[in-house]
Amino acid sequence: MADDKTKTGGQDRARINVNEDYELRDWRKKFGVTPEQLKAAVNAVGTSAEAVEAHLRHTRR
Repeated sequence: MADDKTKTGGQDRARINVNEDYELRDWRKKFGVTPEQLKAAVNAVGTSAEAVEAHLRHTRR
């Protein structure tokens, strides 16, 4: 099922879908990383934005 862009509630803001160009663009800007770094982080910890942010913070040390 395609991502319904009219429904942008809490669930949508809590998950990262790197297969959607606009999400990849927006999340990588938010975290200040490359698309490859964001994809690697999602692959490592899953789609939870909170988990990805923590992972990226930890790997930048």
